Amino acid sequence: MLNIVILAAGMGKRMKSELPKVLHRLAGKPMLTHVIEASQRLEPAATVIVVGHGADQVQQHYGAHTGLAFALQQPQLGTGHAVQQAVPLLKTSDSPQDLTLILYGDVPLVSTATLAAMRTLQHSQPDSVVLLTVELDDPGGYGRIIRNTQGQIQRIVEHKDANAEALAVKEVNTGILLAPTAALTQWLAALRNDNAQGEYYLTDIIEMAVSAGRPVLAAHPAADWETLGVNSRRQQAELERIYQRAQADQLLDAGVTLADPARIDIRGTLRCGHDVFIDVGCVFIGEVELGDGVQIGPNCVLRNVALAAGTEVRAFSHLHGATVGQDAIIGPYARLRPGAKLADNTHIGNFVEVKNAVIGQGSKANHLSYVGDAVIGAGVNLGAGTITCNYDGVNKHQTVIGDQAFIGSGSQLVAPITIGDGATVAAGTTLTKDAPANQLTLTRIQQVSKPDWQRPMKKGPPR
Repeated sequence: MLNIVILAAGMGKRMKSELPKVLHRLAGKPMLTHVIEASQRLEPAATVIVVGHGADQVQQHYGAHTGLAFALQQPQLGTGHAVQQAVPLLKTSDSPQDLTLILYGDVPLVSTATLAAMRTLQHSQPDSVVLLTVELDDPGGYGRIIRNTQGQIQRIVEHKDANAEALAVKEVNTGILLAPTAALTQWLAALRNDNAQGEYYLTDIIEMAVSAGRPVLAAHPAADWETLGVNSRRQQAELERIYQRAQADQLLDAGVTLADPARIDIRGTLRCGHDVFIDVGCVFIGEVELGDGVQIGPNCVLRNVALAAGTEVRAFSHLHGATVGQDAIIGPYARLRPGAKLADNTHIGNFVEVKNAVIGQGSKANHLSYVGDAVIGAGVNLGAGTITCNYDGVNKHQTVIGDQAFIGSGSQLVAPITIGDGATVAAGTTLTKDAPANQLTLTRIQQVSKPDWQRPMKKGPPR
């Protein structure tokens, strides 16, 4: 049985924010969410989040998330004290194999693979404690891993309590720890705060484990940046770029062409087929799927979108909640909103907005149009400036356009309305009644020119 404890009580003074530190975003999600998602893939029996500063905000944010429990640390007296608050919420059984994994809400990028490797290592010696450690050229303020002459871990010395010999050690403690739950609970109860900070250090349990004859093993992350924490806006920005570069490298390794790997942001999951090209400055949010040969132009934003093979999205287009068929052309400067469903070979051009509309195969709206709450057949041409007038101030209404219809420029289609197959609506028409199939429909008044008309003159002296 596995328990997860995530420490998320810190104030984060250097963030200079009223928002709890763990709710600050990285790659589009709160840092704490990254940690929760990585750890939940291990299928724990219990996940306890230790909150403190901004506890109400944190609990409110995750209130709808099932499987989470919260423990309040108040006052905040160190990492050992924080884990003590979680102990009553841990799941236990009679099995000595019950384990507790301790993570940190401001260390957002630790991977499930690294955590699983820690558990595998612990299973190799079931009475052991496993630490996640890294070797750093500049260990900074990290606690140092102290080993004996046989290379066995003996204790962790916090930076502020370290002498010159300990400060020379390059191997450091990341704080991430896996231990048998029963033993961990006993060690937590025995912690003392006679140190430079007057705090209860979680790291002191390592000496207790060694004294009890339990092996202390070191696991290592797949990448050192998995263990980096965030304590300031600068560190947040630096870790964002590290993460984004790692995502870009995965895409490159998978065969995606990126115009510049340093200028892409993935805030969710991006799945790509073969021979996909992504230009600079693009942002991918939520679940995005790009089929084979998809081309994404510069400075586009795609949120929860699926594009089929061969589709091209041109510069400065925004797509949200849309599905697009094969060989479509979107943009430049196009906007697809939720519910937009485009078939194969459709064209949505510059300054065209589509919302909650189905557009049939080969249909086009190339210029300056709004298409909302509509069902449009195959082979339809919407001229520049076409508007589906779908909102009466209270309710939305639907426009239906049949196959092969032609809608002239500057037309206003006042819904609810149906335009038949093969119909032609003349330019400048305001349509308030259904237009029959295979006929021309227009609404115009007689054009009048007034030869004696004079343009008004400005009153007073010119400015």
